[in-house]
Amino acid sequence: MILPKTPSFDLTGKRALVTGGATGIGLGCSVALAQAGAAVTIAARRLDVVEAAAEALRAEGYKATGLALDLTDIEAVQTAFDAPFDVVVNSAGFAKHSKAVDTDPADYDAVMDVNVKGAFFLSAAAGKALMEAGKAGSIIHISSQMGHVGGLERSVYCASKHAVEGFVKAMAIEWGKQNVRINTICPTFIKTPLTEQTFSRPEMVEWVLSKIKLPRIGEVEDIMGAVLFLASDASAMVTGTSMLIDGGWTAD
Repeated sequence: MILPKTPSFDLTGKRALVTGGATGIGLGCSVALAQAGAAVTIAARRLDVVEAAAEALRAEGYKATGLALDLTDIEAVQTAFDAPFDVVVNSAGFAKHSKAVDTDPADYDAVMDVNVKGAFFLSAAAGKALMEAGKAGSIIHISSQMGHVGGLERSVYCASKHAVEGFVKAMAIEWGKQNVRINTICPTFIKTPLTEQTFSRPEMVEWVLSKIKLPRIGEVEDIMGAVLFLASDASAMVTGTSMLIDGGWTAD
């Protein structure tokens, strides 16, 4: 009897780009990919921040470099793909929460510029570079459970993440025959510096815990296995879909 072989999670020899990769969920993604053997480029707007994260990884023996990159600078994003990356993880994001009736147009534009426009053209540049090189690859967006449901004081944020879920499906259809995969990871509330403001409000903590079916709030480590799965050959037949890491939030 010939037994099947478990697909490899090894990323040795792969080049990976992680936007927003110096802090929070993005840093977790950078670490997961580097530990699996990838040479990781950590990108964010501030060079000092990405260099510090890259140095911390190099100090542990991993391959990492820093890149100053503003996702809203479309020309700079396109320049970053002079050579293709085998794996691209977009963890850059922006949130400005308010009630729908109190939403400021400038805040709306700021959220959409990063979460939708920036994410869209990052995907397009990554996919184009891979296809022109005739290479397979995996593009992963850190989306949100809010791309599948609504949330308190999150009308604009929900709109942006629903948009990401939509264009990812369309791109998967366009690029599948070239073996370029694109998916999303949709976390629930994760403990990071960006969520400190939410967790400082007792009524919001109560709301979050009432929606998560598991008995805790998410940790960055909860995302790391998912990003490694989607980046590796273990997910070779996965494209155009989302992994909900939401503690059961959307099970209702």
